[in-house]
Amino acid sequence: MYKIIGQDGKVYGPITAEQLRQWIAESRANAQTQTLAEGAAEWKPLGTLPEFANHFAPQVPPTIRPLTAGRIPKINSFAMAGLIFGILSLACCCKFLFGVFGLIFSVIGLSQINRHPELYEGHGLAIWGLILSTAGLLLFFAILIFALATGHFHVNWSFNRF
Repeated sequence: MYKIIGQDGKVYGPITAEQLRQWIAESRANAQTQTLAEGAAEWKPLGTLPEFANHFAPQVPPTIRPLTAGRIPKINSFAMAGLIFGILSLACCCKFLFGVFGLIFSVIGLSQINRHPELYEGHGLAIWGLILSTAGLLLFFAILIFALATGHFHVNWSFNRF
C-alpha cells in the first residue's frame, strides 16, 4: 500500500500498487510525485521506487553544443565588415567602392563561417552584407546609366588639355 501527495498538496491513500500504476497511466502521478510506501520512514519521489521506475521515460539531459578547445563561437569579423560596407554602399556616395568591398568581405566571411561553424557565428550578417552590397552596386550602375543617358555625366576622352 502507498500514500502519495497530489498536486494540490493533499495526501491520498492508502492505495494499491495497481491503483498507483493506473494513476501513472492517467498522468495523475509522475516520477516526481512524493510517495510513502507502507513501512517506509520517509517520502520519496515515485520514480525512485524500483517497482515503478520502469513506468517513466528516462530523463535525458539537454544536449550541450561542444566547444572546440574551450572556445566560444564569435561573430565573424569579415561578415560584420561586409554588412557595414553593404550599408555604406546604399547610404554613401562611393557606392561602387563600398559595394565591391562589401561583396568581398561578405563572401570571405560566409566561407569562413561555413568551413568552421564551431568557431564563427554571423551567417545572417554575411548574407545581408551580400544583399545590401549587391543592391548598392545595382543602384550605382542604375545611376550611372541614367546619368549617361540624360547627358549629366560627360567623359572627356581627349588627352591633350593644352
